[in-house]
This record gives sequence, structure tokens and C-alpha cells, in this order.
Amino acid sequence: MAKLLVVDDDKGIQKQLKWGLSDYEIIFADDRQSAITQLRRFEPEVVTLDLGLPPDAANASEGIAALTEILSLAPKTKVIVLTGNTDKENALKSVELGAYDFYQKPVDVDTLNTIIARAFNLVELEQENRRLSKTDAAMGTIIGNSDSILAAAKRAEKIAKTEITTLLLGESGTGKEVFARAIHNSSDRANKAFVAINCASIPENLLESELFGYEKGAFTGANKTTKGKIETAQSGTLFLDEIGDMPIALQAKMLRFLQERVIERVGGREEIPVDIRVICATHRNLQDMSAQETFREDLFYRISELIINIPPLRDRGNDVLLLAKSFLDSYNDQFNKSIRGFSDDAKAALAGHKWPGNIRELQNKLKTAVVMADTPFITADDLGLFVASDTPTPEFTSLNLREVREKAETAAIRHAYNLSEKNISRTAELLGVTRPTLYSLLDKYEMTDIKS
Repeated sequence: MAKLLVVDDDKGIQKQLKWGLSDYEIIFADDRQSAITQLRRFEPEVVTLDLGLPPDAANASEGIAALTEILSLAPKTKVIVLTGNTDKENALKSVELGAYDFYQKPVDVDTLNTIIARAFNLVELEQENRRLSKTDAAMGTIIGNSDSILAAAKRAEKIAKTEITTLLLGESGTGKEVFARAIHNSSDRANKAFVAINCASIPENLLESELFGYEKGAFTGANKTTKGKIETAQSGTLFLDEIGDMPIALQAKMLRFLQERVIERVGGREEIPVDIRVICATHRNLQDMSAQETFREDLFYRISELIINIPPLRDRGNDVLLLAKSFLDSYNDQFNKSIRGFSDDAKAALAGHKWPGNIRELQNKLKTAVVMADTPFITADDLGLFVASDTPTPEFTSLNLREVREKAETAAIRHAYNLSEKNISRTAELLGVTRPTLYSLLDKYEMTDIKS
């Protein structure tokens, strides 16, 4: 059974919850110290926390301190704060500090049970997301839930175990190397070398020797025989990034290597067999370049046995928030910070920005924001972004007012739901409606994915 920690010194409420929440394994604690002890011992996924704890039951100081300590020790725990009817200020403060939700006494077990059930549901979704990201060490590095990125990841997963030469197409910064590494790590060559070379970053007169290696004395400065990137990748995977920038004169030699799987070092005469997988990537249109004779058509067909189009970040919807959270966790570890998340204006700014630099730009923004942030939540100012409009403008294909209203309201609900990180109470607050009203709208528009 799912573990629920109830932190409350009121024995009457403890008894009420024990019998009313029979679907869970309930652990009780009477004060902050015992709450932390039970948290460490049982590791509950969800906690209900009364802010009025002894020895300061008349105020919220002990409850706030307990909340802070719980989230410090177990950041993924969903804490539902219980407060008195007149203590909305501390309830909102608790949410700002990272509480999942709040509920005002007197306790109605059915209502509280609904909030708790949704908290456990969110825990399950987060655990499933982490499980999926770890199930396959490769594909788990591709973060996102948008249809476009899932389709690309599915293609990558399907061909990972094959030897098909793959061409990754996408704008700069979309994560082409992440895809290439994911394919390699899911392949039978995963325990061998992954060697990457950017064809655009190496001068034309050096690229051939970088790729194919050279014999001693092949040119001035060649003091010893040196293996190239292709030989270094023996039995593993060679990733040729920005192959569209490869000089036309070198393309013929690359074509022969791909056809024959043998190379000759610069200045050498010996044919060296090479067993590697080749993955290529470019942001250029190679078909147009072939028509203009700036890229060999036969080489294009050789490297594009299978093509995977990687979408730009601006076309990936709410993936930007998932990626931002992933980068936040990474940079928190790197810089020894404990930033809990993003303010509402930061989420709106992240969702509204067009991201011309794609994921690389998002990484840079997050890195700077984590370093500069002075509060538990990153703001739009920390990110250096303008705040986007609170509500996206839906596209209308009809002027029927009923249809227009439905599209506008469903778009606003989904946007608020994503900004609130799937917290129903915060969604209702952002929309300026009560929870019952929000539930009615969800039923009206059959938005079952949000309710589940």
C-alpha cells in the first residue's frame, strides 16, 4: 500500500483519517521531530502536515519549519498543508516554499482524500517518467513528451540494434549528438567507443588527417604515425556532425570508406579494414546541396539509409518545461544549489520564448539562472526572458461563438495546468475559479487526461 505520513497532534483528526483513508498505509507523527524520524524511516510519497504543531501550536512556525526540513530531505515528497480557516496567508506561503497543495480545516475526509489521491497520482507519473528514462540508458537521455520528439525517439530506438547508416536532420542546438549517443548506447556496440567529430569546426586542410590519420613523414610536422577518428572508433560508432560542411574533395574518400569499409592513412598505401557504425548529422538541406553540386548525391544516399528529423524546441510544446526542470536538477548538483523550481512568470516566459538557439540556448539560460538566483524559485528575470502572455491565443477555424469559447477555455485550462505543474488547486487559482468550477469545466469539455 502507498505510504501516507500524517503530521498532526490532534488525536481526533488522527483517528478520523485512520478510518477515512483506509486505502493507504498511514504513519502518524505528533511534532516536527517525530515527523522527520518517520520520514527517514518509511520514506512516504505523500505527507499531510498541520501547520499548528507543538510547541507553537497557536502559530505556524513549527509547521513551516517542518515543511522546509521535509522538502530538504525528500524534495520529491508531495506535502499537503492543513491550516485553519483564517490562515490563508501561511497556506500560500507554504505553497511558495514547495508544498504540493493546502487544505483548510475543518477536515472533510472525502475532499481531502481526493487531494491525496491526486498527489499520489502525480507521484506515480513522476516515478514512471523516471523509470522510463532509466529503462534504456540511451533513450532515457531524450527528454520530452511531445508527439514530434516521441516519434523521433521511436525511430531511433527501432534502428539502434541494426547497422543502418543514419542521418540526423535538425537545426543547430536541437540535440543531434544526444540522439547519436542514444542510438550508440542502445546498440550492440554500446560498450565500445563513441567518437564524434564536427566537420565544420576543423580547417579543410586538416580534416582529412583528423578522419583518416597519417603516416610518419606524410607532411611537415608528422613526426609519428597517428590514427584518425575512424580508426579510433574501431568496433564502435563514428558520429560525423555537420557532414554538410565536409569539403567536396574529401567526400569521394569518405564515400569509398563507407562502401568498402577500408581506409588509407594520409601518406600511406596500406588498406586498413575498419568495423564501425556511422551516424551523420547536419542542419543543411543535403538534397538542395546535391542539386547545386556542393554535396555528392551518391554520398547523400549512402549516409541516409534512414533519416530522423529532430524538431526544433519551439515546435515541442511543453517539452521546454520538462527540459528546464532536468537542467535545473543538473545545475543544482553542479553548483551545490537547492533551487526548488520556477515561478509562474518564469514558466510563462519559458513557454512563450521562441528559442532560436534551441536546447543549447535553454541550457545556457538555465545555467546562468541557477548561478544568479537568490530565491527558492527561478524567475523570468533570472532567465533574462520577457514574460509571455498568460494565455496562448488559440487558432479559430470557426466563428461560432460556442466553438470559439470552448477552444479558448480548453486552451487556457491546459496552459494553466502545465504552468502549475499539474497541480489542480494552483490551476484553479491561476484561472481565477474555484476547484468545483474547474472540475465542472473538465467534465464539460471531457478533458479526462487532466482529471486522471
